[in-house]
Amino acid sequence: MEFKVNSKELEKHLNRVIPAIPSRTPMPILENFLFDIKDGLLTIYATDLEISLKSSFGIAADGDIDALIPAKLLHNVVRALGDTSINFEFTENGKLILKTDNGVYTLSFLGTADYPEIPDFPGDKLGSEELQELIINGEDLKSALDKSVFAIAKEEMRPALTGVLFEFSDEGLRFVATDGHRLANIIYKKYKLGEEEKKRYIVPERAVSVVIKALDEKDVKIYLSATHISFVMNDMELITRLIAQKYPDYSAVIPLENEFTMKIDANVILDVVKRMMFFSISGTKKIKFSISESKLEISAEDIDRGASADETLECEYNGEPLDIGFNSMYINDILSHLTSEKELIFNLHSPTKAVVITPVEQKEDVELMMLIMPVRLNN
Repeated sequence: MEFKVNSKELEKHLNRVIPAIPSRTPMPILENFLFDIKDGLLTIYATDLEISLKSSFGIAADGDIDALIPAKLLHNVVRALGDTSINFEFTENGKLILKTDNGVYTLSFLGTADYPEIPDFPGDKLGSEELQELIINGEDLKSALDKSVFAIAKEEMRPALTGVLFEFSDEGLRFVATDGHRLANIIYKKYKLGEEEKKRYIVPERAVSVVIKALDEKDVKIYLSATHISFVMNDMELITRLIAQKYPDYSAVIPLENEFTMKIDANVILDVVKRMMFFSISGTKKIKFSISESKLEISAEDIDRGASADETLECEYNGEPLDIGFNSMYINDILSHLTSEKELIFNLHSPTKAVVITPVEQKEDVELMMLIMPVRLNN
């Protein structure tokens, strides 16, 4: 069986699916691409059992075949060939011969009988599972995931927090991520499943990171079952298992009594925080906000190095004078994901209560909120 393909076209599709090839695995079969050719359509699959990727495009083939091909070897060869035509020939003795105008490359391939089954959306492989379907604009999805993925917990001891929560309700589609120190909460009011019952799905961080890189302005079709989620983007699809845990009640940590408000330029405060990070103590990475009627003083001190820094900014503040400490990395993360906003509102209550940060001007049909826990100041 033979087919021809342009190397750059093939490389584009290999690049899309290779993120699912594991770097280390006790199952060597997962180190292969699955090539499935039917009726002139080549679909390339890769999986590490957590996420699965597939990408399809048309080719000139003289038959149908499915085969497992060493992923990294094929990817490296195709990338190194430049822009040329490649002829693929599958022989009966398990050899794959790649021919270009100037060279011949021989690889081995395997049958697919032992390859893990990849869920088919919206096919019948899900059996009787209830399936939800949603179309969302790619830029909306990318913005929501970009603004939430940084807050995902890294500790495996709390598996529910190692992903982004997709929550559907009568309010819309909400994205939530938290590690207990900071929280990102974004709701798109225009995306609904049309059901009164609240539905929650936790998408693993790795899948979220791969999806972000693949998104553009085009619409994305999302399929949701009780166990899996599928993102269909152009001629690429990512399928991942959902995290089978109950997400904590994030609303319980959002304070209701934060009556003090500070309005400040978003990019100015970010620039100052970045400079303060050079002077924050290496252990706690603490910086101090001292807020009064029209001024915000941000300071940091590294006692071990005998270094300190202090800057004063203009702000609009409604409340009692307040000193509050933050982990400089955490506040920098939050502010770095709000650079598209002109001004921010900090809602505060006391040196020990969580602080809520929101844009002064919310986009239409969107509500964006960040939360950060303070660190104790040693006065």
